[in-house]
Amino acid sequence: MTYATNHVYMKRILVTGASGFIGSFIVEEALNRGFEVWAGIRTTSSKRYLKDERINFIELDFSNASTLQEQLATQKYAVGEFHYIVHCAGATKCRNKEEFDEVNYHQTIHFVETLKALDMIPLQFVYISTLSVFGPIREADYTAILETDTPQPNTAYGLSKLKTEQYLETLQDFPYVILRPTGVYGPREADYFLMAKSIGNHLDFAVGYKRQDLTFVYVKDVVQAIFCSIDSNVQRRAYFLSDGQVYSSTHFSDLIQKEMAKKFVLRLKFPLFILKVVSLLAEKSAALVGKSSTLNSDKYKIMKQRNWQCDIAPAQNEIGYCPQYDLTRGVAETIAWYKKEGWL
Repeated sequence: MTYATNHVYMKRILVTGASGFIGSFIVEEALNRGFEVWAGIRTTSSKRYLKDERINFIELDFSNASTLQEQLATQKYAVGEFHYIVHCAGATKCRNKEEFDEVNYHQTIHFVETLKALDMIPLQFVYISTLSVFGPIREADYTAILETDTPQPNTAYGLSKLKTEQYLETLQDFPYVILRPTGVYGPREADYFLMAKSIGNHLDFAVGYKRQDLTFVYVKDVVQAIFCSIDSNVQRRAYFLSDGQVYSSTHFSDLIQKEMAKKFVLRLKFPLFILKVVSLLAEKSAALVGKSSTLNSDKYKIMKQRNWQCDIAPAQNEIGYCPQYDLTRGVAETIAWYKKEGWL
């Protein structure tokens, strides 16, 4: 561990999954706001985006309850408890349903129960969930998903996140806030980069022929919502996050094409059943070598979903969330970063 010297004067924040795409941006903003920042990482985590010398590191093994308790107890007695925790650690790609449940659900339970046992409950526990907990609903009339709707997740990822939300809701006097972003994109993100790379090769792919309404949220707006939640001291609430706009199925790729100055792109559209077959084959092939595949049955169901609209009014009204990036601005900044870093 690395210990800060000025922790008496600063609010201490722990960001789990700090080495990841969203987590690294949370760390940067917390530093900008003057927090004493602790980056929760694994032994194998990359520190590529965690170079600032002000960052303190703590290794957390969520897969082992006794080890986790020892790690957090050491932190408490050597430095002190965390005032705020942003739990961003988790998995978006796994080999099977059981692995999703283990990483996203059971390991979060280990974490929270350990915090309770050590009397380390923070002032606020911000949990990064997903819009996918609601699944393919309101597809008949294409209206915004509301927080009062009944979740119907159809992916192992969405179900594991929903089970975690439901667990948090059962806790008494636990100051959680749940954030449910739609598709998050931005610099450092690898999945949307694959689309940009394909368009750079003059190819784009689309699936399905039925209308599809998509929503997106830029990574810096997700981070903004996290600190809006902290600033407002809201507790025991859940909020959807998007940029407030609704886009057609080709809008994202059209903007990438424009930013990359590609005059010609061949757009191939496939029926959903072909995507389903390809996804299942990719998943099974990856499973044979003990790996997860970017293209899998969960990804197929996500791409199949036709309505991704969600109501962000509660976040705007209750915590002051105000998205700064529409897709045009966000894609421009993302592509510029990919080029600068040599990804494109």
